[in-house]
Amino acid sequence: MVFLIGFSVFSLFRQFNEIAKFTHEQPKPLLVSLIENQEKSLNDLAVRLEDFRQSLAGDNEAILSITPDDINLAIAAYEPFKDLRGTFRVISAESNVLQIDISFPINGKPRLARKDEVGWITSDSRYLNATMLARPSLLNREMVLIIEDIKVTDASVPREFIEQMSPYRIAERYATHPILGPAMAQLSAVEIANGTLNLSRKPGELPADVITNKQVDAASKNLFMFFGIAACLFLLFASAVIFIGLRNQRAKTHE
Repeated sequence: MVFLIGFSVFSLFRQFNEIAKFTHEQPKPLLVSLIENQEKSLNDLAVRLEDFRQSLAGDNEAILSITPDDINLAIAAYEPFKDLRGTFRVISAESNVLQIDISFPINGKPRLARKDEVGWITSDSRYLNATMLARPSLLNREMVLIIEDIKVTDASVPREFIEQMSPYRIAERYATHPILGPAMAQLSAVEIANGTLNLSRKPGELPADVITNKQVDAASKNLFMFFGIAACLFLLFASAVIFIGLRNQRAKTHE
């Protein structure tokens, strides 16, 4: 058990050291779209959003096409999206992929908390300042981003980190929103076409979840493999302790 605890702590700190190679100590604030003198664009966006919401309330097909500029303008103008300001900005929508500049906070190495901090243990702050390439999709009545790549200017991001972060549940916070939650739950497809993000609902069409049974089985297999290796290491350690104990007992008996 001591060996397993020590190995786990060692692996944890090793993971933090690897994360530190492609993250930064300070955030890189991203441009937030200006809303001053944008009455025409804001009114047009508001009309399209309201028309889409009303279409979702009926039984007819509903489609909303929004450009990267529309998304960034909505982040700047609407209160529910305020948490994304300065940390999330869509650059383009091409080849079925969104190119997004991000500045996400990430936990660093754990340390003892200072007097002005809450609790006994805290962690250093790190920031993922990068460009994310992600494919939008639906999962359990929620829009998610399937991350295909994360690019950092002065380092490379390990594939294991990308796979751990994907799917990125960017819309999880809106699932309980009185307007955004029900609207998102009615979507049957999200896709990129002609430089726009298209949200749609077709009557009778069920949304396809991102995570298939095959992927779930693969994840379960990896989980069981991890526990299997851990169990083997523990049994090996326990067997070594028992063997040493029996040998010492036999030596004492011969004496």
